[in-house]
Amino acid sequence: MKPFSEAAARNGEAILAELQVLLGTAETVLEIGSGTGQHAVLFAHHLPGLTWQPSDVAENLPGIRAWASESELPNLADPICLDLAAPEWPEATFDAVFSANVMQVIGSERAEELVAGAARRIRSDGLLVLYGPFNEGGQFTSPGNRALDQWARRSFHGGGLKDLEWVTGVATAAGLQPEPPRIMPANNRLLVFRKRWRGNTAVSA
Repeated sequence: MKPFSEAAARNGEAILAELQVLLGTAETVLEIGSGTGQHAVLFAHHLPGLTWQPSDVAENLPGIRAWASESELPNLADPICLDLAAPEWPEATFDAVFSANVMQVIGSERAEELVAGAARRIRSDGLLVLYGPFNEGGQFTSPGNRALDQWARRSFHGGGLKDLEWVTGVATAAGLQPEPPRIMPANNRLLVFRKRWRGNTAVSA
């Protein structure tokens, strides 16, 4: 049976509405932490002009393949293994890298690797798009996010909500320029960073 995430089913349409604007000219997207594969199928279906590359740790790949096989979408690539604990990034470059609800379930070191690794694989003028709950100014934005932070800390080594300002600093250091965060339902944010180049050097804002 295919795995199922209620959160992915609930937030998919809202994320899709933003991606349809952000990725209007993109041809290739790498998704980090595809989870069940529901987002990959939804986004590939509604963005037929691009190739969507799912990725996750090895144990999640069969579930992603189950969703992909049922969808029969020609622009949905076979998922690849990408474990931030020992990352082997694909050699290919992409117009965008997308990740949803991953930052709060990994530690700071792996979060830095996610951002830096994505920056290396994004083409000039490409995007890194991160969806999820983030603290702002060191504060929780809702009681629900406080409870989510407590759950993530109990459930995952190094887990917990990351500060928006910290993520922005990590992205800037990796050569990505922040765009205004998008406010999403249920106290989530869509963080968008663009890779800018000047000559052979990444512009860090």
